[in-house]
Amino acid sequence: METLKQIWARVYPTKDMEHWWAPLIWLPFMFWFFISPIWTHAGPLHWVINTAAGIVFIGLYLQAFGRGGRVRTLCTLIMLAIAAVAISVDYGGGVILLVYCSATGSFSTNRMRIAAFMAVEIAILLFHAHRLHIEFGWWGSMLMWIVLVGLGNHFAAISHCQKEELRLANDEIEHLAKVAERERIARDLHDVLGHTLSLITLKSELARKLVDRDPERAKLEMQDVERTSRAALADVREAIRGYRSEGFFAELARARAALETAGVTLQCDTVPLELSPQQESVLAMVLREAVTNVVRHADAQRCEVRLVKEDALCRLEIADDGRGGDAPEGNGLLGMRERLHSIGGSLERLTGQGTRLVIQLPLATSN
Repeated sequence: METLKQIWARVYPTKDMEHWWAPLIWLPFMFWFFISPIWTHAGPLHWVINTAAGIVFIGLYLQAFGRGGRVRTLCTLIMLAIAAVAISVDYGGGVILLVYCSATGSFSTNRMRIAAFMAVEIAILLFHAHRLHIEFGWWGSMLMWIVLVGLGNHFAAISHCQKEELRLANDEIEHLAKVAERERIARDLHDVLGHTLSLITLKSELARKLVDRDPERAKLEMQDVERTSRAALADVREAIRGYRSEGFFAELARARAALETAGVTLQCDTVPLELSPQQESVLAMVLREAVTNVVRHADAQRCEVRLVKEDALCRLEIADDGRGGDAPEGNGLLGMRERLHSIGGSLERLTGQGTRLVIQLPLATSN
């Protein structure tokens, strides 16, 4: 069975379903309009016309709040026409309709349009009050209600627009966060799998060459392949979770193993530095990508890794004596730059003799 809210959403669709009930709570005051013929001792025809006009007026009122835009403007203008006719026939009942017109016409952030609606309503009210010699207490109170309801709905419309803008801004922030997270996962998976698959390929090739000459050595290499693939699975899971638990020096040990398998000598000059977990994670990923590039593309014999402190900066250099060159940067180097930029770091690529990557980032401040 449908709830009242669901029926309202189906019959009068609107974007502001948070306050779907607001236009409905004022409808009981229409009771005075429907019974107003009692005070004028009207005949049956007057009752029928009055009731029909009230039903049409309510429908226009709900449409104005449910649709908005030009539909709201058109509905309000028709409501004003009905109210003007009703006041000329029965001032006591018809004047109530002006308050509803004020509610729909003022639910906007366009002050010029609101001022025009209010001016027309007040003119209708004062014209008939003067024509029928209505006491000030009666038409003055109705004037007050028209103004108060109009101002209240105007500020309600402003509040609604601000909430809608905030909702759109939050949706955009959420979308950008999802995009950034997808890009982070893509970069991490590229770095993790690129390094690991290169190592697996090297060890598999070595095992294939040794299988006839030294079966025991080939067996050991294939066991390393198995361990490496299991470690890769764990790295992928860590990449999706968004952290690295082993740190820079654990990554350096893996880099040494990968370089030795490829026949590259590694020379290290590193000192312990006070790095934040995020900084250490980024440096570890940068080292992994750089070593992967050395193994895959450099055709190098020697690789040097240097990690030192210079003033308030951490400086990491990764150099090889390979072919170098000014080839365009691939996804790996672009991913390095993005990671370093996110924590205030920088990357410089030198290709004079071999390739040298110079990474600098501010050291984490200690409390």
